[in-house]
Amino acid sequence: MLILKTTNVTKSAFFNNPYANFMPRMKNILPISLFFIATLICGCKQDQTKKQSKNNKLNVLFIIADDLNCDLGIYGNSTVKSPHIDNLGSKGIIFKNVHNQYPLCGPSRASFMTGMYADQTNIIANNIYLRSAVPDVITLGQRFRQQGYQSVRIGKIFHYDNPSSIGTSGCDDIYSWDQTFNPYGRDKKEEYKINTLSPRRYGGTLSWLAAEGKDEEQTDGIGATKAIEYLNEFAKTGENFFLAVGMYRPHTPYVAPKKYFDLYNREDVEIDESSDEYLTTLPLSAAKSIRAKKNQINLDTLLAKEIKEAYYATTSFIDAQIGRILDKLKQSGLAENTLVIFTSDHGYHLGEHGHWQKQTLFDNATRVPLIFAGAGINNKAGISSNSPVELIDIYPTIMEITGIEIPEHVVGKSLVPLFINSEYNIRNSALTKWRNGYSIKTKRYRITKWKEEDQFSYELYDHKYDKKELNNLIGDSGYSDVFDSLKTQLEIRIINSKLTPPGIGIQRKNIKALDKAPNITYGDIHDKNGVRTSMKQ
Repeated sequence: MLILKTTNVTKSAFFNNPYANFMPRMKNILPISLFFIATLICGCKQDQTKKQSKNNKLNVLFIIADDLNCDLGIYGNSTVKSPHIDNLGSKGIIFKNVHNQYPLCGPSRASFMTGMYADQTNIIANNIYLRSAVPDVITLGQRFRQQGYQSVRIGKIFHYDNPSSIGTSGCDDIYSWDQTFNPYGRDKKEEYKINTLSPRRYGGTLSWLAAEGKDEEQTDGIGATKAIEYLNEFAKTGENFFLAVGMYRPHTPYVAPKKYFDLYNREDVEIDESSDEYLTTLPLSAAKSIRAKKNQINLDTLLAKEIKEAYYATTSFIDAQIGRILDKLKQSGLAENTLVIFTSDHGYHLGEHGHWQKQTLFDNATRVPLIFAGAGINNKAGISSNSPVELIDIYPTIMEITGIEIPEHVVGKSLVPLFINSEYNIRNSALTKWRNGYSIKTKRYRITKWKEEDQFSYELYDHKYDKKELNNLIGDSGYSDVFDSLKTQLEIRIINSKLTPPGIGIQRKNIKALDKAPNITYGDIHDKNGVRTSMKQ
């Protein structure tokens, strides 16, 4: 911005200088000069006013972790080191009973970026372009573009295979963003060094590595650096922004610099035990969901501890990158005018129920962290709510806080009433679907319904006594009334989740997924010196 200092520019001072011989001519042009200066000053003031008026709108920083469960300090886990996320939560509003709508990356992300259920987006698999199913939908990022914001994506927001598609745009939605950035780091280049239970596979299986090098060399470190660059630019321009930063971790492979592994004592890592007898108490579909990956069943205890330690180390690594971004937000002066949201796409099993990873209808896979902090809610800091919340509620909540009209197809509900009264219920339950099953979680109970051929099977858990969901209460006469009531509630929730939202336009079903990216690593086509070679066999 051009700033002209005029307080000491007087007529006498102007003429007392070595160029006095030229003053007769200058006297003639002085009025014009002063007019020009005045015009510039007015113009600068107008520009300044313009920037200030822009800043009257709230900016939004939306941070999404990949495959992160609620094993965080702020959520009661004393083992995990997550100081930056914990600090964000302490200064904001923490939602502790939040559930995704489909425990798989692609469907979940399509759901919360549109504010609709999976049965409404018709995306129940990975690698499906959103517009192939619902071409007329207005995504969260797109809505900000419509309001004149700079909408920017860094990393994974919509789905693509992790880590196979790192460095690409995957199944991104081009209508959601003005600018995008796809980081590609050392973790991708050195995949061949990764420990894995399935040879030459790193994403859909358990895999891990205590890496060499600095944070800034890793994909998420590069993404954080780019986010910092954008924040610097926005601070200079005064332009309003919606900045969505998608972390790639702690999704497998669990890769982080070695210093984050050193934060943990492997002996302190606990692994839940689950007997085969327990499986007989479950519907067949539920039992299959936690026994789908045969090489992850009954892991040796020492190996299981090593893997879980790696997940925690990777969690601490992304926590550090989030800390870098939040530090820049504060240093740039943007924090006073920026709403910050932190969440994950779904939960994650770390040996609970004898299962690893996601794709179940247990609390471990459905429940996610959700924090709102910063501008728009500063006076509500420190609030914690146990009311049932769904990820699709993020969209309308951001809209209400920023004062933007909510698109009519958004069926999620604003969480703003919970900012005033944390005990208020915007809904009685949170709904999650997985394949042929539906589940709802209330404040106290979980009920799950499975369709198996022409019959229905159920699970019922009482979180007052059984937070780990190990005691299926179906058949317990003491819970018959509870079951009947929840069953009716679940049926209503299922029906409503399938209704076509108003204004959605076309809904296409049975969209075929794209072919998965091949499992080709940097080490497959480069020698140890980084020189490209022919494909190794």
